[in-house]
Amino acid sequence: MRNVLNYRELGLALVLIVGVGVIGAYQPVFLEWRNIGDILTETSVLFMMALAQMVVILTRGIDLSVAANLALSGMLAALVSQYYPDTPLVLMILTAILSGLVLGMINGALIAFLGIPPIVMTLGTLAVYRGLIIIIAKGDQVNASEMGVTFQAFPKMALLGLTTPVWIAILVSILFWVFLNLTRAGRGLYAVGGNPVAARYCGIDQSRQELLAYSISGAVAGLCGYLWVARYGVAYSEIANGYELTVIAACVIGGVSIGGGVGTVAGTLLGALFLGIVMTALPVLQITPFWQMAISGAVILAAVVINARAEKRPDKLILPEARRLGRDTRMLRRARA
Repeated sequence: MRNVLNYRELGLALVLIVGVGVIGAYQPVFLEWRNIGDILTETSVLFMMALAQMVVILTRGIDLSVAANLALSGMLAALVSQYYPDTPLVLMILTAILSGLVLGMINGALIAFLGIPPIVMTLGTLAVYRGLIIIIAKGDQVNASEMGVTFQAFPKMALLGLTTPVWIAILVSILFWVFLNLTRAGRGLYAVGGNPVAARYCGIDQSRQELLAYSISGAVAGLCGYLWVARYGVAYSEIANGYELTVIAACVIGGVSIGGGVGTVAGTLLGALFLGIVMTALPVLQITPFWQMAISGAVILAAVVINARAEKRPDKLILPEARRLGRDTRMLRRARA
């Protein structure tokens, strides 16, 4: 399976290189460092959200409430900045992260310990979290003029030509790679998604792993909530509406199996980058907005189909091997008789 994943990642990387080259040949401005930096900045939140969603999908789950979590956490951070402008920036960011963590833990606890199907649970909390934004903000929105200067300035700072969200995304990606590949809890997520029965016999607590996955998803959504609100300078109930579908699409394009137990950090990042480039390239190619959504959807659908076919290939290889083993077993029985 690892070889298949490497092949997918290599193929996706080649598609990205060829695609960027073709677009750059048509519009050279697309290859300018400033434009590349803008693409990475625009995609930084998708990088982190896709990684968090991957952790959930590894356990055979799904989190449809991540965008609503992002919006609610961002609103809470914005309200702190509005009413308590002298609050240190670190505390404002922690407000978003901790609120996202709590919202994620609610999902994880009800799914893990009450057995509620993930798609049903997170679809319900999606509506609840969106509704809470309206209640907390009393139907109003927080604009840039009402937010603190430091609150808005941090995501716009740049180092070596890359903005703060990009550097945060790089750090988060490294942490996810270390967690999933070098820690027992991270490997346990793969085990639970790959074979829950075997994982249980090995002493891995599936409920705890699910709670951990949704908690991570919530915390990352909270962090992204702050970055989104502070960067765009507005907080209201409809921000990032439908963004959860883009996040899931990035995971699927990157080779994460909806069936659980399969997925890599590199593949997920490539999937997010693929979507980021497609969404950025279409306006550069002067394609009308009416066609942009249709083309984006077609590209995502094609990637999903390719991914699904790739997952079925190993199954075809097992059958001949099983027949051979069965034939050898029958020959041994006849020899003993």
